Amino acid sequence: MLADKDRIFTNLYGFQSAGLKAAQARGDWDDTKALLAKGQDSIIEDMKASGLRGRGGAGFPTGMKWSFMPKESKDGRPSFLVINADESEPGSCKDREIMRHDPHKLIEGALVAGFAMRARAAYIYIRGEYIREAEALQAAIDEAYDAGLIGKNACGSGYDYDVFLHRGAGAYICGEETALIESLEGKKGQPRLKPPFPAGAGLYGCPTTVNNVESIAVVPTILRRGPSWFAGFGREKNAGTKLFQISGHVEKPCVVEEEMSIPFRELIERHCGGITGGWDNLLAVIPGGSSVPLVPAKDIMDCPMDFDGLKELGSGLGTAAVIVMDKSTDIVRAISRISYFYKHESCGQCTPCREGTGWMWRVMQRLETGDADIDEIDMLHTVTKQVEGHTICALGDAAAWPIQGLIRHFRPELERRIKERGEQLPEAAE
Repeated sequence: MLADKDRIFTNLYGFQSAGLKAAQARGDWDDTKALLAKGQDSIIEDMKASGLRGRGGAGFPTGMKWSFMPKESKDGRPSFLVINADESEPGSCKDREIMRHDPHKLIEGALVAGFAMRARAAYIYIRGEYIREAEALQAAIDEAYDAGLIGKNACGSGYDYDVFLHRGAGAYICGEETALIESLEGKKGQPRLKPPFPAGAGLYGCPTTVNNVESIAVVPTILRRGPSWFAGFGREKNAGTKLFQISGHVEKPCVVEEEMSIPFRELIERHCGGITGGWDNLLAVIPGGSSVPLVPAKDIMDCPMDFDGLKELGSGLGTAAVIVMDKSTDIVRAISRISYFYKHESCGQCTPCREGTGWMWRVMQRLETGDADIDEIDMLHTVTKQVEGHTICALGDAAAWPIQGLIRHFRPELERRIKERGEQLPEAAE
């Protein structure tokens, strides 16, 4: 269990002020100049040693990602850090708590990370619906400018660094890093073909790194307490503390900071007061936000909640948005609703995704009522495989995986509905 002294987000629930004075009392902006004095390469090495992996879903090693940025500009182009605050994954709600209650952690992290990558400025791209969060974050940015912590000669380090807040217009696709960059530039939010990767040509054609809010907000604490401290939590290659957001059929839904690799049962018992109706009532869990395949109750009970543990179960940690479903859930209807979300949010650029998401949703609607043939289950699975991996970005995969998970684990339920409807039709005709 994570001890209170090891928590990075000490104002996650907003019991104290989000303002600068309260943040400094909690340890933020504590001699940031000394952190920067470690030097750019040293900071990146510390991030590699800490084992931090991206907290936005993909889990790519953060220090390695930073090291892809060019060390010096050969053609005078500046570099940028872009922070992805477009938290639109259904079930995910951790970044908003950071921006609402602990915004200075994010701004200090933006300075340290930007400095390490030799960036000229940070752009925080926030989801359009996060109105109060954007207000809290802008207020914190203004405070940091007024105190000389960012801007010209940030923290007295001799380094000039700006932080800009940009509000999106509420599109799920803009959480994909290249679509986010397109939207930041004022264009339609559609993913770009890679290469070139953002580290070579990103925002305004300049070297750019895109990181999640949580990935950036933990950076100053890791550097202050040392990479080995952070690496001491969780299993190997799954290091650190993590914000879990638990919703659905638990007694107390919550966002909580815990150490990586905590077993699922312990996470739910300790922070959520157990499953509604007891553990025997658990049906399935979506462990990482709506885009990862569900896991049936029997498989997830003692699973370590980390990247590798969930990958072994054929699912993923994603953003650690844990959606718990008990036996009152119509599991087919739940996955059908998710498939509608992906149909609605497809940007329409790639044919497999544009056409496939709508087709998959319409078949899911019929499977919900049993208005289908048994053969169509296999046909649906085949189509998910034709969408998965054949699109510019991962939205095609995200639309396919929930349906694949349903067919893998709940095929008997799909067949039961089809058979029951088949038996009812002759009776109705008579």
